[in-house]
Amino acid sequence: MDYETLRVIWWVLIGVLLIGFAVTDGFDLGVGALLRIIGKTDDERRVMINTIGPHWDGNQVWFITAGGALFAAWPLIYAASFSGFYFAMLIVLAALWLRPVGFDYRSKLENPRWRNAWDWALFVGGLVPSLLFGVAFGNLFLGVPFSYDEMLRPSYDGGLFGLLRPFALLAGLVSVSMLLMHGASWLQLKTDGFIRARAQRVGVVLGVATAVLFGLAGIWVAQLNGYQLLGSIDTNGPSNPLNKSVELVAGGWVKNYSLYSWMLAAPALGLLGALACAWFSAKARAGWAFVSSSLAIAGVILTAGFSMFPFLMPSNVQINSSLTLWDATSSHTTLMIMFVVACIFVPLILAYTLWGYWVMRGRLNEKAIVANSHQLY
Repeated sequence: MDYETLRVIWWVLIGVLLIGFAVTDGFDLGVGALLRIIGKTDDERRVMINTIGPHWDGNQVWFITAGGALFAAWPLIYAASFSGFYFAMLIVLAALWLRPVGFDYRSKLENPRWRNAWDWALFVGGLVPSLLFGVAFGNLFLGVPFSYDEMLRPSYDGGLFGLLRPFALLAGLVSVSMLLMHGASWLQLKTDGFIRARAQRVGVVLGVATAVLFGLAGIWVAQLNGYQLLGSIDTNGPSNPLNKSVELVAGGWVKNYSLYSWMLAAPALGLLGALACAWFSAKARAGWAFVSSSLAIAGVILTAGFSMFPFLMPSNVQINSSLTLWDATSSHTTLMIMFVVACIFVPLILAYTLWGYWVMRGRLNEKAIVANSHQLY
């Protein structure tokens, strides 16, 4: 298998891992952020927590796998992004740390103040990562302030607050509404009674909000200066981000859709999936609402990937340092070994994930929580 093909395969596989993480761990984050909105009593919040309790740690595998694959397949991306987004990632990690602690300790004491504090911790643990993941993706469209010297040593010229630009914040709102919509659709699927009824109403609102925000972000992207390669690039050559020329073009991020019309399926899926989730939520069709929200998430992530192709991490300081899938990858041998490993383990991850969902199928209600007060979260 040639180098060019392997590079494209790993671009696809990283996308699959990101979609897998967003679809699985996304409803965990969404339920956590909705804990104070949909859950009105302690028992209702326990029901909500117990719908994700058996799955959240397994869902994190997608996140860990995506990070490991990024490190091994695209080391230049890993180095530049983890250096540039360092403090933002620390905030995300701190928020994610609240989740396992909150799940384990919330119900250890009957004290209402104790439980209320952990409810807020789980809310933060769901909302903050949802927001910052979107902000990070938004900054990729605007360009990240990094550059390389002649020795290929990277430097970063930005800071935490420099990431909070208007378009990036809009992308963050898209992410929040999308993942909360997904969490609401999960609650419709896994609960009964008042929780399910509230989740249906919230699902309608968030489905429409996601579609509107995603549409606004698309209009904004069409007005941005996009990055384009000048001349040809050796797609089978060694990874050297300085061996190319890049220019800024008005509306450059939407050019791929005129070149490859089939890519339009991605934004259509994101928009229609969100609206379908709102529709099925209103009609109390929980299964279809969850499928629709999952498809909307896939559509949004694919839209970002298709719009930027072949760019992965553009630079707004030294545009020729912008990283693409042709010049940011590991060696041919590394990608080949990883491909073989992925062919073995990704199906295994899918298999045990689906098996876990099948074993824990069914709905939860307050009666089950009261009857098992010392066995559940």
